[in-house]
Amino acid sequence: MSAMSNSNFSRRSIFRAAAGMAAAGTLAACGSNNGRGGSGGSGTQLTQYFHAYGEAGVEQAVKRYAKGYTKANVATQWITGSDYETKLFAALLTKQAPDVFEFHPQIQLVKSGQVADLTDIIEPVMGDFNQADIASHKVDGKIYGVRMIDDPQFFFYRKSMLEKANVAVPTTLDELIEAADKLTTSKVKGLFLGNDLHAIEAPLIWSAGAETLTDKNEVGFNTDAVAGGLSQLRKLFTSGNLLLDAPADFWDPSALDQGLCAIQFCGMWAMPVMQKALGDDLGIFPFPKVGSAGKPSVYNGGWSMFVNAKGKNVEAAKEYVKWLWIEQKKNQEDFATSYGFHIPPRTSIAQQATKLQSGLPAEGVKLFNTYGHFDNIGWTQAMWTALDTVIADSVRKGGDPKAALDKADKTVTRELKKLFG
Repeated sequence: MSAMSNSNFSRRSIFRAAAGMAAAGTLAACGSNNGRGGSGGSGTQLTQYFHAYGEAGVEQAVKRYAKGYTKANVATQWITGSDYETKLFAALLTKQAPDVFEFHPQIQLVKSGQVADLTDIIEPVMGDFNQADIASHKVDGKIYGVRMIDDPQFFFYRKSMLEKANVAVPTTLDELIEAADKLTTSKVKGLFLGNDLHAIEAPLIWSAGAETLTDKNEVGFNTDAVAGGLSQLRKLFTSGNLLLDAPADFWDPSALDQGLCAIQFCGMWAMPVMQKALGDDLGIFPFPKVGSAGKPSVYNGGWSMFVNAKGKNVEAAKEYVKWLWIEQKKNQEDFATSYGFHIPPRTSIAQQATKLQSGLPAEGVKLFNTYGHFDNIGWTQAMWTALDTVIADSVRKGGDPKAALDKADKTVTRELKKLFG
């Protein structure tokens, strides 16, 4: 599916996806009301929205969990196609709006009164959550949304290809560009960063020692180091060493699995599929340091469960979310580790998740813990779009990086004034 042809919401969905959505480009209609829960005594009807995860078995698991709930009938809408956000936001404006839905923490949902305060159900177990996940869902001391999974994103590489080309694992952006050049052959491109490069926007900023937003909710990305990184990316973009027309986007492991590239930016969710295809010929490393003051970074995407504050059954929906995403630890571990690898946001579950405790998955967890950056709830959809424009203007079109950053700075500052005054 062409990410370029989708709306900003859907492109961001692909960028931040916890898992690759189905590779088919067709925009299928919303799944019908299926996956009904047990015959709850109250007869309360709840509907939950999920985007179509790419890994086999996720849909069946989500419906199986819902069926085990006895206090309400829970129907699951499994949203296929590449435009989950578009369908979700359209549905939230109608009488058919879901009671419960998965999304990413974004402050405009709180400010518009769309999502319910879940502090009361999370507070008793707050100490068991990764505190960065709590912070990324907090506004004015209240917690909106329960984190379900954390999804670190980093580079995967074919060890044999690097050895053959006598290339060391890159630790700086310069070394990554050099490696891409040495690894490119007539049949294989050195590097894949995704078809539109949007996946690496935030990592580039963090690895240059900057932030998207400062602690005071001011622009943090408009620095000389970030501009320098954009210039380096332009050099890479025009080098011929970048895979730019992969059949699927960065979230899908096929580019590396099929030998289209030697190094691919992707998420930990794809690790089991890659290991199955490549065995031990697989390594990982964080987004490397950009400029002299930078340091490596890992973007921790993921998905969270929200309650629709404008729904008919807010308390019943909160009860269900509490039951599934706070009390049912077995289901939470199953969701995180049985269908692709994700890191459970609950410390107690992460500690007992045996599949993540050795080999490459353990290395992924270590990168997550060492270099991880989480969503900033104040960073909105319009701000992501501003960064998309920076990449388009400076990397794709070769415009002045500082001018592109200044333009985005104005857009983001305007958004921040709307949100924070």
